[in-house]
Amino acid sequence: MGSDAEKSILKKLDYLSVVSKVQSELESHLGFEDKVLAEFITEMGRDSEKVDDFDSKLKESGAEMPDYFVRTLFTIIHAILPPKSKSGEEGNGGDGNGKDSKYGALGIKDGKERVRELEVEIEREAEEKRRAEELAKGRDRDRDRDDRDRYDDYREGRRDRHRERYESRSKGRHRDRHGRDRREEEEEEDDREERREERGRANGRYQSNEPELLKVYAGRVTRVMDSGCFVQLSDFKGKEGLVHISMIANRRVANAKDFVKRDQEVFVKVVSMTGQKMSLSMRDVDQETGRDLLPMTKSTEDESLRMNPQSSSNGPTYRTGLSGIKIAEEDDSVPSRRPLKRMSSPEKWEAKQLIASGVMDVRDYPMYDDDGDGMLYQEEGAEEELEIELNEDEPAFLQGQSRYSIDMSPVKIFKNPEGSLSRAAALQSALIKERREVREQQQRTMLDSIPKDLNRPWEDPMPETGERHLAQELRGVGLSAYDVPEWKKDAYGKALTFGQRSKLSIQEQRQSLPIYKLKKELIQAVHDNQVLVVIGETGSGKTTQVTQYLAEAGYTTKGKIGCTQPRRVAAMSVAKRVAEEFGCRLGEEVGYAIRFEDCTGPDTVIKYMTDGMLLREILVDESLSQYSVVMLDEAHERTIHTDVLFGLLKQLVNRRPELRLIVTSATLDAEKFSGYFFNCNIFTIPGRTFPVEILYTKEPESDYLDASLITVLQIHLTEPEGDILLFLTGQEEIDHACQSLYERMKGLGSNVPELIILPVYSALPASLTIDGIFYVIDPGFAKQNVYNPKQGLDSLVITPISQASAKQRAGRAGRTGPGKCYRLYTESAYRNEMSPTTVPEIQRINLGMTTLQMKAMGINDLLSFDFMDPPSPQALISAMEQLYSLGALDDEGLLTKLGRKMAEFPLEPPLSKMLLLAQADQKRAKFFQPEGDHLTLLAVYEAWKAKNFSGPWCFENFVQSRSLRRAQDVRKQLLTIMDRYKLDVVSAGKNFTKIRKAITAGFFFHASRKDPQEGYRTLVENQPVYIHPSSALFQRQPDWVIYNELVMTTKEYMREVTAIDPKWLVELAPRFFKVSDPTKMSKRKRQERIEPLYDRYHEPNSWRLSKRRA
Repeated sequence: MGSDAEKSILKKLDYLSVVSKVQSELESHLGFEDKVLAEFITEMGRDSEKVDDFDSKLKESGAEMPDYFVRTLFTIIHAILPPKSKSGEEGNGGDGNGKDSKYGALGIKDGKERVRELEVEIEREAEEKRRAEELAKGRDRDRDRDDRDRYDDYREGRRDRHRERYESRSKGRHRDRHGRDRREEEEEEDDREERREERGRANGRYQSNEPELLKVYAGRVTRVMDSGCFVQLSDFKGKEGLVHISMIANRRVANAKDFVKRDQEVFVKVVSMTGQKMSLSMRDVDQETGRDLLPMTKSTEDESLRMNPQSSSNGPTYRTGLSGIKIAEEDDSVPSRRPLKRMSSPEKWEAKQLIASGVMDVRDYPMYDDDGDGMLYQEEGAEEELEIELNEDEPAFLQGQSRYSIDMSPVKIFKNPEGSLSRAAALQSALIKERREVREQQQRTMLDSIPKDLNRPWEDPMPETGERHLAQELRGVGLSAYDVPEWKKDAYGKALTFGQRSKLSIQEQRQSLPIYKLKKELIQAVHDNQVLVVIGETGSGKTTQVTQYLAEAGYTTKGKIGCTQPRRVAAMSVAKRVAEEFGCRLGEEVGYAIRFEDCTGPDTVIKYMTDGMLLREILVDESLSQYSVVMLDEAHERTIHTDVLFGLLKQLVNRRPELRLIVTSATLDAEKFSGYFFNCNIFTIPGRTFPVEILYTKEPESDYLDASLITVLQIHLTEPEGDILLFLTGQEEIDHACQSLYERMKGLGSNVPELIILPVYSALPASLTIDGIFYVIDPGFAKQNVYNPKQGLDSLVITPISQASAKQRAGRAGRTGPGKCYRLYTESAYRNEMSPTTVPEIQRINLGMTTLQMKAMGINDLLSFDFMDPPSPQALISAMEQLYSLGALDDEGLLTKLGRKMAEFPLEPPLSKMLLLAQADQKRAKFFQPEGDHLTLLAVYEAWKAKNFSGPWCFENFVQSRSLRRAQDVRKQLLTIMDRYKLDVVSAGKNFTKIRKAITAGFFFHASRKDPQEGYRTLVENQPVYIHPSSALFQRQPDWVIYNELVMTTKEYMREVTAIDPKWLVELAPRFFKVSDPTKMSKRKRQERIEPLYDRYHEPNSWRLSKRRA
């Protein structure tokens, strides 16, 4: 009875909460609040099953409300209160399944059959495409053979006619005025014609009377200008095209006359055809052999457009893309000219007056359309202002559960947001930003002080003393030595070596590890237990030795031994070390696999990989049939992929009794792991630990970085000899600390003992072991990846560490002998402001990629999935809403064909969608593109590619060669995945519209519109944002943009910005955006304020009636 009474009280509280919310909505939208009316509307909403029913009931009662407001009230009511059952009772079934009724989208029944059907359909499409390509090649070969037969018949007929002509003229041969036989003249002409025909037949060009797009032809240069040259095609009479100066060679050409001459024989490729005009390219063709260096496929739409150019006049044609969205083909037919800036009304009036008066010729005006009908060229749609708003229609599976009905609470990463640790983290973030700005300002000042003309001292016959030397030194600015700080130069100059030198052999080093003494017991424990939890301190040897022990015990005869690592660097370095101990080359018996890099072979039996790579292998082979043992190393770090692997492998061990699962951890979470995995046994490896003295500060430290440096010097000058380990949050802090320590030590003079500074850019608590450490300094902070729903992005935030991490850091001081740990926070902060354990990653980052992968595995019931620490239902709902907007889920919440292809790419869902919708390898852009930063980055990559991936070029242009090489590796793997699905990789050329549309298809969530007052406002959250000063669009300020990320400094700045057309949002994301009703005032216009023009003679609000004097 007590429980029934409690449930009744809770229901009443929910009902009162809904009435209060409805009351506040009435006040904010209609300007009045009435509790009785709110209760009446609430009951009416509970009795309605659909929004339309609710709207009709309101209208019957005389309440005329806007559609969006009715929908808002309906979602608020149904999100908290269950609908009334037909019997009038509030059902008993709702009690037992209340969670499912509230989040129905997360309780969809698992269905692997649909996933298999999608995979079969995708494979069938790829096979049909491959057959079609082979059939097309066969038709081309048959056509070539028919052409050869016709050509042979043609030549035979010419010989017969020539023989008849020769016989008829043999009787009366006469010579011309040059004394040459006319018959010999005709024979030479015939031979020349035959040679031309032979050359055309060899190149496969006797198929049409018109040049074909993307084909290579021989030609002759007829005219040369500074900006290019005209080439007449040899195989077509009267066909001539322009080769622009940028299309002559792969390197920069200052003047076309330096590369081509009149009457020069060249090979050209037809790049584009508009009416009678042709654009040709020489840079894509080998001028010696005529081979196409950049072969590109041509779609049937392009062919039909070329054969019937007038077909586009009836309107744009459409084709259906991967997402089911109609894509207009008009982009292919329009010239690749960039849209011009919109003209204001005064500018148009001025232009018309100048042209009408005869002062300016219409052809001299920059807006004149030379290719069109001679009228002033204007950007299409410039006159029409398109009003775009969010599409608030919810799909069936998300009714009452989406962002319009449930407020997403921010992720809580601070236990006490008002505590001393939170204030110190905020202050340090501000100091990091300030130091960065000072450093950038110093670099700009130094570069501005460099003379612009470095050749003048060498040309001057009598330069000033030292002037040539200065110029010689400044020529090296921009090379690698420029960025090396002073402390690092000094350390490297002393031939600093990294790593600990050991005189022991590899075998003796292995035997010195603590795990060696327990080798037999460990192998027996793995043999007796299907799942085993191994606990051991860092440095005990569990990562490198367990896999080798199991290989020696014969587990590799049944399959591979796989070991996951939470980081890329750890997987690579551990695999390299194990390969040395195993006695093989890396990539043979021992290998590793990380994202965009696979260093394994057919003989690999021990495979180290990141946890994300094992998750992708399960996506392909759900039984992991290639593996006999799977080891989840560093499981205590609880990355998002590790948590998903826990649930998947827990199901897998029930299906595969022969599979062995080992979970290793360096912390004392053994009981939690054991309880999760069927109360399995725990194998403990005793470590080499000594007592550690813990020291706290008496008062909170505001600047923990400065306090850390003071503590380092204090230990170095007053404590006994021993290594010091300082934990910082990132590379910027580490570099600043090293530089400060170097300068302070230099200021103390030569009498102070030397302090060797060693920066370690890694997550030390889990991945590395360093012996000889007696002192640990723990500021109590780390950087965590946290999802920000406002920005829609994951960001690194400085946060306090957990109590478990603090214990692990302190344990570092007791590996070699008794040590000390200096905690730069109070004991009260340790107990009250630090959580016991770190918040798992799955509860604090975006779950879009994880949800997509689980859907691709057939896991739809996310509520019932056995997470060790389940994420919040709101986070899962938000992820599914994003996937639905991208087209990865259908109206029932099930995976689509596009979604299955997106899951195959190791990218975030927006990037996968952008790549699949584009299917293009964009080429030949120029630096600093006016369309935006994405194309500017593309221009940098293409310029690097044109320089044969040169390292010195990167130094000269202040570009990181490592980032470009990484982009190159990523591109190779993405091309491999696209080739698997037979997706065309076709160049978009200079059609920047296609490229920008592809970006819009993936990042439409990040659309922003120019604000009339200042900056921009995002369409989703309506928050004020600004273009970053480093952006290519900073001076242009287009009306509509899409950004890649938001950076919070003094303002919310948009980074990697690209200008877009607002029509694309509705075209490419119809589930997310819609065109506003022209008969109603949009939400954006309702929020705008009417501001009068500036009047220096009156006050700003003097126009208001309330401000006027009587």
